[in-house]
Amino acid sequence: MNHIMTRLMLQLAVVIISSKILGHLFSRVLRQPRVLGELVAGMIIGPYALGAISIPFLHGPLFPIFDGVLPIQPELYGFAVHASIILLFLSGLETDLPTFLRFSGLGSVIGIGGVVVSFLFGDLVAVLMLPGVSSFTDPAALFLGTLSTATSVGITARILSEKHKMSSPEGVTILAAAVLDDVLGIILLAVVVGISKASGSAPLDWGGIGIIAAKAFGFWLVCTVIGILVAPKLTRGLKQFQGMDTIAGIAFGIALILAGLSETVGLAMIIGAYVTGLSLSQTDIAHEIRENLSGLYSFFVPIFFCVMGMMVDFSSLIPVLGFGLVFSATAIAGKMIGCGLPSLLTGFNLRGAFRIGAGMLPRGEVTLIVAGIGLSSGVIGKDLFGVAIMTLLVASITAPPLLIRSFNGGSGYTRRRRGEKPEAPQQSFDLEFPSQRMTDFIRQEMLKAFKDEEFFIHRVDSSQDRLYHIRKDEILITLVQKDNTISVRTAPEHEQLVRLLLLEEVLELKDLLKSMESMKDPDKMGANLLMGLFSEEGA
Repeated sequence: MNHIMTRLMLQLAVVIISSKILGHLFSRVLRQPRVLGELVAGMIIGPYALGAISIPFLHGPLFPIFDGVLPIQPELYGFAVHASIILLFLSGLETDLPTFLRFSGLGSVIGIGGVVVSFLFGDLVAVLMLPGVSSFTDPAALFLGTLSTATSVGITARILSEKHKMSSPEGVTILAAAVLDDVLGIILLAVVVGISKASGSAPLDWGGIGIIAAKAFGFWLVCTVIGILVAPKLTRGLKQFQGMDTIAGIAFGIALILAGLSETVGLAMIIGAYVTGLSLSQTDIAHEIRENLSGLYSFFVPIFFCVMGMMVDFSSLIPVLGFGLVFSATAIAGKMIGCGLPSLLTGFNLRGAFRIGAGMLPRGEVTLIVAGIGLSSGVIGKDLFGVAIMTLLVASITAPPLLIRSFNGGSGYTRRRRGEKPEAPQQSFDLEFPSQRMTDFIRQEMLKAFKDEEFFIHRVDSSQDRLYHIRKDEILITLVQKDNTISVRTAPEHEQLVRLLLLEEVLELKDLLKSMESMKDPDKMGANLLMGLFSEEGA
């Protein structure tokens, strides 16, 4: 036991350090999503690369190939499973239900189109090109079809925030469709897992498949509805503990319970975790839970992506390299066609349809979760797992430049739906500060001020840039922090109210800024800078 624990501690140390370094390198130097660096770190240190080098005092390699379906040890894989639950729980907390419901019509049509076409394309390619796969209902074909459907909301949201297109018709529709994509992908995964467990030499039981699908959708729907209805009462009960660390811990414990219950009824654990987060997403403690679990997220989630990268066997990937490239191209075409064509039928022109298709391209955590479950269950092998990683890399590298360039030009939304108000222009003002620490501090104080005025704070993006939607009644404020700058955007009719709220906070901060000993001239660098932005004329 001591030898196993010693190896596990050393494995975690190497995984954490390498994933953090490569993630930082990809994010800051190469300007690529951090997840790609964490995946590459896993490929480098994994049992099929440097991890196979023998270490004398361990009497073997640090990452020996485990004698089982997975190439890594169960103890380390347990950390990855735990990380996937954290990831989906916090993804549920970040789901913006009001935005989703507002564009639910357009988002539903586009999201369903993307899922259906991508799934059919992925399944078809597997049947046509993979030896031994002769049926559309073959578990390997179903898993590859499911892999084609996933979309990474975080990557897309970050790009939209940088382009200030989060509230545009294309931006909101992309996010609504991406949220639906995640939900449908999770349900589809549960169905495919059930089919793979039930498949064998006997003929496929379509009645059983229908039951699996109904159970998957019913579990998600019933738990979500009950969760949303019970969440306010649950929140009031949790507030009795007062300490936010206790509240966040209990909320995550509930996520673990529901994840376990999901597994007991034959569904994936991530469904229960996502439902728990989704249920709590519209409560007034959602932001605080997210902030209190941010350290847990920062520690565990890179472990998940790195461990997924460690499962890539380069030797088994070479024979399917051609198939991997074809599958990646097909997955991209499935999203562009499946999401682009419905967009043309719902009021978008070619420019808008291309933007929506490009925004749905990035792959992320759901792709890796589906691939990991397929590999651990034995339905797909190491070669097809490598194909999944290749697809994620190709799509995630291709999507950002396409999406950024697609927003050069005019509006992509050409007609209004009945009763829909024209898109209101937004007033925007930027607050720039001399240091990252000061910017972080003032952002937290701004959010606290809005919370004190009973605004609902929703964190949209979990990446390097911090993006928040702040709501109360008909008021919507978008707050974005990028490096040392905080940008605040709202409708013109709400601008004066927002400025007054922030001015009140500035007046409270002025004395505090003057007392900061670490600043050479705090009045000039801090307080006067802020007060200048809220002059009498502007306010």
